[in-house]
Amino acid sequence: MTESIATNLQQMDVTVAVFDVDNTLTMRDCVVPFVSKVVGRRRVFLEIVKNIGAVARLTVRRDRDGLKLLFVKKLFSGREMDQVDLAGIQFAAMVSENWIRQDVAARLRWHQSQGHVVLLVSASLSPYLVPFGDLLEVDAVLCATLEQADGVYTGNLVGQNCRGAEKVNRIKSWCQESGVAVESIYYAYGDSDGDTEMLNMATESTWVKKKDIDAVPA
Repeated sequence: MTESIATNLQQMDVTVAVFDVDNTLTMRDCVVPFVSKVVGRRRVFLEIVKNIGAVARLTVRRDRDGLKLLFVKKLFSGREMDQVDLAGIQFAAMVSENWIRQDVAARLRWHQSQGHVVLLVSASLSPYLVPFGDLLEVDAVLCATLEQADGVYTGNLVGQNCRGAEKVNRIKSWCQESGVAVESIYYAYGDSDGDTEMLNMATESTWVKKKDIDAVPA
């Protein structure tokens, strides 16, 4: 899975549907459970305690990007890619089997049946979101990508956290690389203020809340 689809889509007239993941395609947030699977809940708790001042300041400011950068640095720095990626594959399978929203998944399948290009665009972490995208057979995954060097994760992200305006930046970059017009982003699905900019760029936007959505758009 890469951030651009096959070159045979270039210059084609396509319809693109973009989906957030946590609490949109899934029934809950997945980041903390995945991190806990990799490092253990006790380690997560200890890092919160050790960095309680920074955590408190970032929480008060509602700086979700800052919180993610802090914990990625503390919990993934120096971890072997093979270990983390294996955990990601296992976690993706568990999410697919147990935490997926069937109504939103049915809508995703409808888009695929219509020949639409489907993208996952999420602040979720690449080690599990990329295999999750493979399981769903989507065309591309744009997400928070962990930086790696010499077979280990560095504790940094590649670029910005994929949230808010950065989702739009990633989608536009994908369009440019794939030869697809930005206007092809016809459908968008999300659940939070981190999805607002992405939803605003689509022709038809769906705020996914607790009420089920229909398998086929109205």
